[in-house]
Amino acid sequence: MAMNATVSIARPTSAREKLLDAALVVIRSKGYSATTVDDLCHAAGVTKGAFFHHFESKQQLAVAAAGHFASMAERVFSSAPYRALPDPVDRLLAYVDFRKAILQGELPMFTCLLGTMVQEAYETHPAIREACDTHISEHAGTLAADISLAIEQRGMKPGWTAEGLGLYMQAVIQGAFVLAKAKHGSEVASACLDHLRRYLETLFNYTEAKEKP
Repeated sequence: MAMNATVSIARPTSAREKLLDAALVVIRSKGYSATTVDDLCHAAGVTKGAFFHHFESKQQLAVAAAGHFASMAERVFSSAPYRALPDPVDRLLAYVDFRKAILQGELPMFTCLLGTMVQEAYETHPAIREACDTHISEHAGTLAADISLAIEQRGMKPGWTAEGLGLYMQAVIQGAFVLAKAKHGSEVASACLDHLRRYLETLFNYTEAKEKP
């Protein structure tokens, strides 16, 4: 979500699906502002007429693409092996490990469509900002659920909230993507995720808790 994932999906059959899939790649490669309707049509292999049959504007496509991306990511993360771990802290740490493992391929393939668009459009395109906020927050909410369980099971009384930590985790991931773009490689993003993992281990006294009989 901060929210990125690679998922195997069926080949799109409709012009609308082709345009949504094209948007995931083109906008992450060029940015929202630099992407044109012609770029999207060319990548999707459809006509401009087909584009405007399904979408009134590039902005409307971007809002739909945000939901499309979020749905794909939700399927990836909800079915990932770490979800089966019984301990919520183990799930949080394995989530970070999973995010690190999918830092594969070219930059547009592992960076986040939501983060890419909202950085450009937060002021000029409120509908895009709202869509990105909704989907990033929803993904952070899935982490907050595990954080809440971890707090309860460990009898913690922290001066912070599960929701705040979930959003912080997304902030680290989105920031890691920005640095990966700046340095043109995934190594810095991987290092940031390692630091995030160590922070969570410290926050939940993970090593000490595991050593207790």
